[in-house]
Amino acid sequence: MPDLSAAEFTLLQGAHLFAPEDRGICDVLLANGKIIAVGADIPGDIVPDCAVINLSGRMLCPGFIDQHVHLIGGGGEAGPTTRTPEVSLSRLTEAGITTVVGLLGTDSVSRHPASLLAKTRALNQEGITAWMLTGAYHVPSPTITGSVEKDVALIDRVIGVKCAVSDHRSAAPGGNQLASMAAESRVGGLLGGKPGVSVFHMGSSKKGLQPLYDILENSDVPIGKLLPTHVNRSESLFEQALAFALKGGVIDITTSIPDPVAPAEGIARAVKAGVPLSRVTLSSDGNGSQPLFDAAGNLTGIGVAGFESLLETLQTLVN
Repeated sequence: MPDLSAAEFTLLQGAHLFAPEDRGICDVLLANGKIIAVGADIPGDIVPDCAVINLSGRMLCPGFIDQHVHLIGGGGEAGPTTRTPEVSLSRLTEAGITTVVGLLGTDSVSRHPASLLAKTRALNQEGITAWMLTGAYHVPSPTITGSVEKDVALIDRVIGVKCAVSDHRSAAPGGNQLASMAAESRVGGLLGGKPGVSVFHMGSSKKGLQPLYDILENSDVPIGKLLPTHVNRSESLFEQALAFALKGGVIDITTSIPDPVAPAEGIARAVKAGVPLSRVTLSSDGNGSQPLFDAAGNLTGIGVAGFESLLETLQTLVN
């Protein structure tokens, strides 16, 4: 039992609690920011000098898991001045994010998995839970140890790998390259007790999800270990994603992509199509660049994704 004699206590009273199951009206007692008790009608004087916050009429839920964040920055598609900065802890917590997965994007020239690992460790020391993916858009994957398998198996914070497909910014990897990468992540996950997932940045190419089906054809990696993200960036890609999920895959909807398939609309369509919610995830792509390209591949504009879209999507779904 920890020594709480010098702890600062806070009591959250009267909130409608989702944990994530519906717990009804509950009180939550915190000691130094950690939950130590949940129950009905916890008295405000349960300990001396307890700060009491009345949350009547409000909802209380656990922090969000955001599995797609550019922790050390992203971007660079319009030159060095468009490289985004690394994320501060407050940007995440103010958006309700308490568990985060960091990754790299287009730029694996001036950004590196080792730097991402250092940032991931820093965020854990600052008080949230942070993981990371090795790799980047490019294949063969940039790694820390020299192999995807070793990164996932041996480095505590690494839980899988990322690459890009069906995008003009990818390295145009072949099916065998992708299959080998996914197999390494899978085996590394088995050896390290990790998910061993392979996350695929999906671009707007007409190839769609075909590269993932090529992996399934060229290897024995389970479909559940292949996670396509940004699947709501086009109508055709989203339709393919629903079919992929109905076959047993998991799909990730990006909340910072408002159209053509809005995130909440995507969830509703997945449910209507019979996709179990356990096969659909949401992530923000926070702090990543949002470049706009014309049909010829020319850059026409660029922005930076925020983090608030995850909460906004949840609010839309609840309302």
